[in-house]
Amino acid sequence: MSDKAILEYNGEKYEFPVIKGTEDELAIDIKSLRSATKGMITIDPGFKNTGSCESAITFLDGEKGILRYRGYSIEELAEKADFLEVAYALIFGNLPNKEELAKFHKDIKDESHVDEEMKKILDGFPKSAHPMGVLSSLTSALIAFNPSTVDVSSDEDMYHAIVRILAKFPVLVAWTLRKKKGLPLDYGDDSLGYVENIHKMMFKRPNQDYKKNKVVIEALDKLLILHADHEQNCSTSTVRIVGSSHAGLFASLSAGISALWGPLHGGANQAVLEMLEAIEADGGDTKKYMAKAKDKSDPFRLMGFGHRVYKNFDPRAKIIKVAADEVLADLGIDDPILDIAKGLEKEALEDQYFVDRKLYPNVDFYSGIIYRALGIPTEMFTVMFALGRLPGWIAQWREMRLKGEPIGRPRQVYTGENLRSFVELDKR
Repeated sequence: MSDKAILEYNGEKYEFPVIKGTEDELAIDIKSLRSATKGMITIDPGFKNTGSCESAITFLDGEKGILRYRGYSIEELAEKADFLEVAYALIFGNLPNKEELAKFHKDIKDESHVDEEMKKILDGFPKSAHPMGVLSSLTSALIAFNPSTVDVSSDEDMYHAIVRILAKFPVLVAWTLRKKKGLPLDYGDDSLGYVENIHKMMFKRPNQDYKKNKVVIEALDKLLILHADHEQNCSTSTVRIVGSSHAGLFASLSAGISALWGPLHGGANQAVLEMLEAIEADGGDTKKYMAKAKDKSDPFRLMGFGHRVYKNFDPRAKIIKVAADEVLADLGIDDPILDIAKGLEKEALEDQYFVDRKLYPNVDFYSGIIYRALGIPTEMFTVMFALGRLPGWIAQWREMRLKGEPIGRPRQVYTGENLRSFVELDKR
């Protein structure tokens, strides 16, 4: 195989090197395209065929249904690791040993205090405010309380910034939920594990002792692991491109949260529940809606089935389906919405139309079911996604800054008016 790609245009030939990744992915390096061709660029709306960087963090093969963090399979991580171990591996490259993990957790707990004045900012939002808008604003507001810039050349400085956001972000998530539910704010408990403490901060009632539910904690842990990173998606690319201007970590993360908010990205699990609620309001006939989904002339779309990247199956969905079944069995919830979800799942897995097109339930479908079962409001689903994605965003920002990547500056093909004369106001 040639290690060069040849572009021929107007009788001229231009050669560009071909880069090969460790999993045999191939990319044409067109860094010199504009200079070599005197101004020619490529155009790729949505960047579907454009690699923005070389990264050692996450490998994804949508055709084969493979997802790995730092070389570790998502199946093995979900089964054997906890979320904090996965966060450490994503950010620093390898799974931590016992001493590293203990120090990491201790350092996070030491930084978990959120300045009391942040409550004033939270109080300024009405209860009707969307939790993602609240979370993005609170994350950005952290800059005011931590104004010093991160010296990326200092391992110690970088480590402290990472620990600080991993400590404070769950508090902001919990406060956002408690604001929505009208509950007093909770500061957590340093004696608890990372995910268990998140659960406690979110759900502890002021007049009750906190009781740990092992099945629920394990399901939440798995959900966070499965959402921890997913290569160069919209929000991750946003974090990297904002960070490429040397904007700080908190500012870059706030931008990533805003990108995740969109219904085509992190809002997908919210869209699943809204679809289920609409089906229930229309009588709950799942067969009717499966027929609508197969009718090309019908505008109805079945949310939570199939995936833009995974052309076979979503490996995360296989893992979280088991957790969803365990949570529903353990909590014994009688909820018509969840009954509709189970009905759609059963029919899709048995219907030849969906089987042939590999339209299997994806991770958004099952995560929405779990969050609903836990009593998390629908508008908070994307906030939970952001909580899981936090270590991935941090890892991507850190990698980009350490590699000294140039500021992101895509080109365009101009299609507007040619030069024209200014017309005075009274003559228009």
